[in-house]
Amino acid sequence: MKRFFIKTLIASVALAAAGVSIAQDKTIKFATQNPKGHPIVLGMEKFKEVVESKSGGKIKVNLFPGGTLGSDQANVSAMQGGTLEMVSMNSGILASQVKEFAIFDFPFMFPNEAVADAVVDGPFGQKMHAKLQDKGLIGLGYYELGFRQITNSKRAVTKVEDLEGLKLRVIPNPINVDWVKALGANPTPLPFPEVYSALEQKAIDGQENPITVINANKFYEVQKHVVISNHQYNPQSVLISKKFWDGLNADQKKIVSEAVAASAKYQREQARGLVAPKGHFDPLPQYDGPAIGHFAGIGIESNILLLGTSFRVEF
Repeated sequence: MKRFFIKTLIASVALAAAGVSIAQDKTIKFATQNPKGHPIVLGMEKFKEVVESKSGGKIKVNLFPGGTLGSDQANVSAMQGGTLEMVSMNSGILASQVKEFAIFDFPFMFPNEAVADAVVDGPFGQKMHAKLQDKGLIGLGYYELGFRQITNSKRAVTKVEDLEGLKLRVIPNPINVDWVKALGANPTPLPFPEVYSALEQKAIDGQENPITVINANKFYEVQKHVVISNHQYNPQSVLISKKFWDGLNADQKKIVSEAVAASAKYQREQARGLVAPKGHFDPLPQYDGPAIGHFAGIGIESNILLLGTSFRVEF
């Protein structure tokens, strides 16, 4: 009887130890609207690599690109509810949670990527993310969607007046509607998944997005002209559910935080390399990356019109 008791006790301890080990393992679902191959997803893949390596496989990361887990708004709700762990999304969209995030949608805020990096990686970017904690979200860092450019199927744009009358899709918010109106174009708010078909069917003349988005979503198939305007810069907040974050121990938090920092650096390098391999936009833009080269190779006309240097929108 005594021997049976000891064996039972040993087995119970072993099972308990196994249970503790299993409880310490974590799985992160990481979502984005951007398709596989986009620099945002490349950054997420780097995050997965670093986390799983540093954790010895104790933290698994599953990636969900292309909006497979729903819209940005749905992803935010899922993180707040604790059913989704992480997401990368345009920082400006978070204005629905904290109104101050609308500042990221203002045009002509950043003259170049160096200034953008200093702002989002510095005290201002940290302060903005800190405002999200009361909303059940933790901001860990910033990826880059990049400077937005304008495409259209009607005509080349070499001066501001060439934009007049063009029907341009914009992100559905008042700031973007206002600045497009100020340029003389006709703003048409549309959800992103509807943009390609609207361009293809000529329901709209053009749209505005970073080169990486234009390239990854093949807008060049239904557009003939691109103007490098740098009218707006989009950082992407890398967010984690506060419910999930609070369940991590100090070592796990350190691994995740360091992985975000390493992947953000890598992600920006990949994004900028597609557009300007010389690594800068200032003082003279060097738009000679493979994405621009691809456009030229298929007959897309590219022009440079840095709107922020010659035109200011007043609200």
